[in-house]
Amino acid sequence: MEALKKLNHFLNMALVWIAGFFLAGMIFVTCGNIFLRAVWFPLRGTFELMGYFGAIVTAFALGYAQMGRAHIAVDIVVVRFPKRVRKVLSGINYLICFVFFSFVAWQIAKHATTLWKSGEVSETLRFAFYPFTYGVSLGCFVLALVMLVDFVQLFAPDKGENT
Repeated sequence: MEALKKLNHFLNMALVWIAGFFLAGMIFVTCGNIFLRAVWFPLRGTFELMGYFGAIVTAFALGYAQMGRAHIAVDIVVVRFPKRVRKVLSGINYLICFVFFSFVAWQIAKHATTLWKSGEVSETLRFAFYPFTYGVSLGCFVLALVMLVDFVQLFAPDKGENT
């Protein structure tokens, strides 16, 4: 279990750093475009880059946000349930989310492979779509891993508990 938690933490920290790099790139490209639009001519392909980079930033931050419980949770009713019922409902939720995001990652990876084989590129910059699509798939896969770790951790005995 500890190895899975360490792998989970390492992957999410690596992805969130990469997401930060892409976010900084988005800031520089946007500021450069604004400046160049005012004094000369705008940067070509800014809109495309914002879409690509935004997809990577969002996908790579998903798992990290889940680790920190930063996603929105509405638990007005569930909070009134007994602890054991809440634990079971959380387990069901983690399991459903694990299956869902595993499936999503797989389907996006299949789509990325199709884009790769077809050689499809963007209109302005002629960038290939597939590396960014694989990146979104990776982000969904790592989110699924976080859900799996949360599920296993939920039902693992606490260190102070006797099994």
